Amino acid sequence: MVTQFADPEVSRAKFETEIAQYRALASEYRARGWFLIENSFPIATVVIGVPQMTPPVLLTGVRFDYTNYDARPPSVQLVNPFTGAPYRQRELPTSLNRAVPMAGAPIPGMPAGMAMHVKTLQPLMQAHHPDEIPFLCIAGVLEYHEHPGHSGDAWELHRACGAGRLVRLLEVIHKYGVVPIREFSVNLVPQVGIALNEAPE
Repeated sequence: MVTQFADPEVSRAKFETEIAQYRALASEYRARGWFLIENSFPIATVVIGVPQMTPPVLLTGVRFDYTNYDARPPSVQLVNPFTGAPYRQRELPTSLNRAVPMAGAPIPGMPAGMAMHVKTLQPLMQAHHPDEIPFLCIAGVLEYHEHPGHSGDAWELHRACGAGRLVRLLEVIHKYGVVPIREFSVNLVPQVGIALNEAPE
């Protein structure tokens, strides 16, 4: 359990602002498949569905812990939408893959100076081991800023830009987790998977 060291009334007020701004557009977010199911300081939990599927499905829950906000950014976990238990890396329903351009070798016959550009997938959900609870690897998330690999990218550099805002983080999860999903794909073996469009950039 994280200890609240920032003024709790300040953190609570900032948390309530996040919830109020979400509620102001709740019908729009519902149409996108977002459902706020918990909002008791410092925890907010949103269940994210995939409305473009037939039938629509629940993809994941997202648990936000706004302890010490905004002296520190929120902690973010993908959780089972039915139990609330955090997913381990090997259990993730989505890795939030982002397509990152990578310059390739020139194609024979192409005009000079042109090169083939290929894309590689970069998962935003990161962990060192399949049994670890992964973290959302973007600025504005506590686990990102506490990771030694991001020691040069302090929370203070992003705080004023709203990097830890509830809706902003949901937008990222929606873009890379929901938008690419196109349809169910059914294999001949009795297993049901999800077909994805090309990952967003």
